[in-house]
Amino acid sequence: MSVSSLTHAPVSRSEGGALALSALAAVFWGTNFEATRIALVNLPPWTAAAGRFAIAAVAIMLALGIARGISWGVVRRNLVAMLTLGVVGVAGFNAALFLGMETSSPVTAALIMGTSPLTTNLLESVLLRQLPSARALAGMAISLVGVALTVGAFSGTHFASGDLLILLGSLAWALYTIGCRRWVREATPLETSAWTMLVGAVALGLAAFLVEAPVATLAHAPAIAWVSILWMALVGSVLAYIFWQVGIARRGPGATSVLFNLVPVSALVVAAVFGRTPDVTQIAGVAVAIFGIMLASGKLPSVSFARLSRRPASRATR
Repeated sequence: MSVSSLTHAPVSRSEGGALALSALAAVFWGTNFEATRIALVNLPPWTAAAGRFAIAAVAIMLALGIARGISWGVVRRNLVAMLTLGVVGVAGFNAALFLGMETSSPVTAALIMGTSPLTTNLLESVLLRQLPSARALAGMAISLVGVALTVGAFSGTHFASGDLLILLGSLAWALYTIGCRRWVREATPLETSAWTMLVGAVALGLAAFLVEAPVATLAHAPAIAWVSILWMALVGSVLAYIFWQVGIARRGPGATSVLFNLVPVSALVVAAVFGRTPDVTQIAGVAVAIFGIMLASGKLPSVSFARLSRRPASRATR
């Protein structure tokens, strides 16, 4: 089945499938953090990041060619925007992630990145000089408490330097998300992602050649390193992106975005599978952070006091 046929299937038949595919996308993204940890055992960070996105860029450009064909008008129209977004959002974010994962844990990294929708909304409010809603601020505060619980901040553990780098990476991703909405004109999400991923891959490759020896390192890398890179590139990047876009096309961005909460849950499960079972505090931290995210995004059911006041008196006094 082609990419285009996935996103153009009849709604009645594809609704359930779209839900499953977008949930799988979030799960795949959650596995990236453990895969990054495994890759960094045998590879330096710039080489690992560059290797992942060199493969991912080729794959997603092939997907773009199959689904829509290459439109050079899109590139000319958005050249500056795509160059900027590729360097900041793809290269910058992933450089921060791979460098940060040298001292951070997969679960903490996934949880920090899980708050990126909130970070995006708050940053956009700042750029627009608008005061964020009280609900958004409360949700962010609760989410940060969850992150602090996960890293053990309340038991004396301090944030690692890698955690702060990953937080900077989430800000870079927030800028990327905002820029894609505001700067890119007349381009599909697949075109935007493909071209910015290609720019990011080139930037990461140049950085790797400047500070490391990527060709020699990759040539002598063990099989497990290559498996982790291929997984992140093909499953955790390209396939996850396509599945997520199917969800947005069939179910809408609002309904699909809730499934992003599966990312830290997936990271917890994968960490346990690889023998690093999270403790109760970490599990509680993930739950608190997800609650904060859903509160800020308005995905929690709310009960109106006005609605309660309209209830029949006989029922209210039973």
